[in-house]
Amino acid sequence: MKIRTILSAAAIASFALSGASWAATFTKATVKKIDEKAGKVTLIHEELVDLEMPAMTMVFVLGDAAMAEQLEVGKEIEFTADRVNGKLTVTALK
Repeated sequence: MKIRTILSAAAIASFALSGASWAATFTKATVKKIDEKAGKVTLIHEELVDLEMPAMTMVFVLGDAAMAEQLEVGKEIEFTADRVNGKLTVTALK
């Protein structure tokens, strides 16, 4: 029993130290505005479950400038977002 507890603790510590994280939830949105120069996008989005935020229209920083190439005003997208350095940031698109 003691060895099993030690192995379980080691596995949990290994996972935590590996930098692995849970998969983010994709949220549906419509692109309202794109500001490529500032690296920002305005989205009309559904509830952001992972951030406990209701549906609304808001501005996000693009996590990667190349994401702007995948966007166009009026396009329906799915995205993930997180707080990066205190700013709401689009972290993935599909």
